Amino acid sequence: MGSDHYFSAAPASAENLRTIRVTLAGRDLELTTAGGVFSPDRLDAGTAVLFANMPPLPPSGDFLDLGCGWGPISLTMALSAPHATIWAVDVNERALDLTRRNAQSLGLTNVNAVRPEDVPDEVVFRTIRSNPPIRVGKDVLHDMLEKWIPRLDERSDAWMVVQRNLGSDSLQRWMAATFTPGFSVHRAATGKGYRVLKVRKHGNPPTAPISIA
Repeated sequence: MGSDHYFSAAPASAENLRTIRVTLAGRDLELTTAGGVFSPDRLDAGTAVLFANMPPLPPSGDFLDLGCGWGPISLTMALSAPHATIWAVDVNERALDLTRRNAQSLGLTNVNAVRPEDVPDEVVFRTIRSNPPIRVGKDVLHDMLEKWIPRLDERSDAWMVVQRNLGSDSLQRWMAATFTPGFSVHRAATGKGYRVLKVRKHGNPPTAPISIA
């Protein structure tokens, strides 16, 4: 694709729409993908590892998929938690269009596929599930995580999958050093060359009552 990447805002490559068969949330589906987005021909291995190792979703609330691509994580969350609101976030307009198209084809009305700046500031997330765009570069990735991880609700988790040879261990160390106090970071699972990282936002301890003599 030359300088055209899946994290380009407006991919210049041919759209080349195609239909793929995937299994999401236990359902065999036909979905639409296109050139110029991440893993257009199949469910990528990292996302499959994430699905195999993440816990059940909360029953409701606002959920975030950071770097949604054509929508596999967002669609899985929407199918699994129909009472939740899914924020499918990407800078790639083609990816957002595909996620909207796929959600509509499945009759899902709880998916908001939007650019980062279109998520209302007051929204906090009961969970974040993401295969983050590592290839944007360390500085951009760190800026993204510093923006979104603090928007976890109290006693809520982010689950992310990162390929080991693309810096998962250094990312884990950076998050552990950056999101403190009030957060914990650990490696929840490994598989097929990937790490599943969990970031937990803890609730604030109760304030001790002030005694008046």
